[in-house]
Parts: sequence; C-alpha cells; structure tokens
Amino acid sequence: MKKTLLFLLPAAMFAHHGVASLGVAGLEGPGAPLETTSSSMLPKGSFLGYLKLDYANYEKYTPALDDEMEESYYWMYGLGYGFSSYFSGYIFFPYYTKSQENGVETSGFHDLNLMGVLGFKYDEGFMLVPQNESLDDLEDWHFTLFFNLTLPTGDSELKRVDGSLYDAGLQLSFGSPSYMIGLSATKWFGNRWTMVLDSSYNTFTEHTYSDGTRVKFADELRANAALTYRFYTDRSAKMRLDFNIEANYLYLDRDRFNGVEELATGGEILYNTLGIRLFYNSVSAAAGIKLPVWTRLNEEELQQGSEGKERYRLLFTFSTLF
Repeated sequence: MKKTLLFLLPAAMFAHHGVASLGVAGLEGPGAPLETTSSSMLPKGSFLGYLKLDYANYEKYTPALDDEMEESYYWMYGLGYGFSSYFSGYIFFPYYTKSQENGVETSGFHDLNLMGVLGFKYDEGFMLVPQNESLDDLEDWHFTLFFNLTLPTGDSELKRVDGSLYDAGLQLSFGSPSYMIGLSATKWFGNRWTMVLDSSYNTFTEHTYSDGTRVKFADELRANAALTYRFYTDRSAKMRLDFNIEANYLYLDRDRFNGVEELATGGEILYNTLGIRLFYNSVSAAAGIKLPVWTRLNEEELQQGSEGKERYRLLFTFSTLF
C-alpha cells in the first residue's frame, strides 16, 4: 500500500526572529504539530503555498500609556517546492506589525527567509528518504536536517518624526544576515499517535545602523517536543482532524549593543502549545494557543515585550499543496 501525500501542514514559528518550522502529513500515517518541525518531506515536483498568523498579546506593568509593547502580528507568506523525495526548498515573506500602547507602531515586510530541508530515515541503517514508502515504511524513524538564511531585505532605518531611529526591536530588518541549522525526528507508532522532536540553533550577525549604533541580536537555541493524535478520519471525504500538545523550549543569549551585553535581554522560556488541524483534500487549516508556562529571564521585571512575557499567542495557518 503506497502513501499518497494529501496535505501539507506548515507552521511558521517566528517570535521576533522569524524562525520557521514545517511539516507534511497525509490522510493516513504520521501527523504534524503546529510549532515543532515534522520530518516528512514535500512530494517531488509539488508546490506548497501557505499563510500563517502568529498574534502575541503582552503583559503590561503600568496603567500609564508609555513605551510598553502591547501586541504584535506576525504574518508569514511562504512558497515551497519538492526538488526530490529527500530535498525541499522554501522561501518565506514575513510581514510584521508591532504596536506599543503609546500609539507607536511599525508595520511592513521583514527580511526574506530561505530554507532547505534534507530528509532521511533509519531502516537497518540511515538512508535518504526514497520516492515511495508504504504505511509500514512510515513507522520507521524519519529525520530532517534543515538550514535557514535570512537576507536583509527589510527596512532597518525606520525613523520617528524627530528623525531619530526607532529601537532595533521595532525595525523591520535585522540589518544583516542570520543563519540557522536544525534537526528533527519523527516517530509514527502505526496508529493514531505521532511523536515529533526538533532542535535548532540560530545566530545573528552584527549590524551597524546609520547613527553608528552596533547591534547583534541574541543567538537562540530551541528544543521542541510534540504528540499528535488523529482524532477523526473520513476517508471518503478525504478529511482528517488532529489534536496536538507541545512543549517548546527557548534559550536566548543577551542582545549586544556596541559590543556590550544588554541588560533586560535573554533567558529561558518554556511554552505549551495546544492546537487542532483540519485537513480536507489538499487544503489544511490549523489553530492553536501558545502559553509561557515557565520562565527564567535575566532581568524579568524589566523585560516586558520580550519572549516569555506574552499573556498568550494565538496561531492560525492555512495551506494548500499543488
């Protein structure tokens, strides 16, 4: 019995640094969570188009209208292509809106994002993912090695009315390239359950702004674990509904300002994500909520508006495979 890939389930996880995670699933076989990168590949010769929204609502500490971050909208537009059964490529177009409660807002396209994904599996030895796999083959451990590059295509020189630059965190570009490498592992148990694990490291290069300020955004280490459960399947209608639960760990180094480690940056955060995915023919939609359940930030009382200080994050994706 051969696997027919019907649905692609992308999940672009992008906090303020625009990291993307991906996944593919079919009517049968393994599932794919929202924020953890699955190890399934795009079918050879197929395209993926998708849209994702990640909305963050932040805690505020004072009743006055000041510079506290209020909310952020992170849109991600993407296009993927299966070059072979074991290599897929993606291009992402992030669009950010960041709002402070004093009415300050920046909005626009952020840096272009390029990603390559290499798929392999273990079956009495490691091998590249073959062209066709049976459902029995899908029970093998599957892995991906993924790598990512951002290009500074966004605007890193947004200015206030008085001509001064906005804070680097409100700009629409890192100003220089960033690089990421990661590894995912997926195990389908031959029934309704799938386990997915991933880890990645993202590093940023220093950028010098027009006012002479040098900023290097914090390097990131991520580790995610997820369980997905296929709750409902209607084969005649080509429909499937999945539930998932995830643990998402993020370690942030400190930002560096003119070569000096910046206060009120960095630390550790553990999120939990709960979500559902609905598949119909070649289209999928997913929704979820992501909550910080544990934090150890470096100067927690000063880090409003950073990762770990969200009240909640709402996630929504829509995708189609063609």
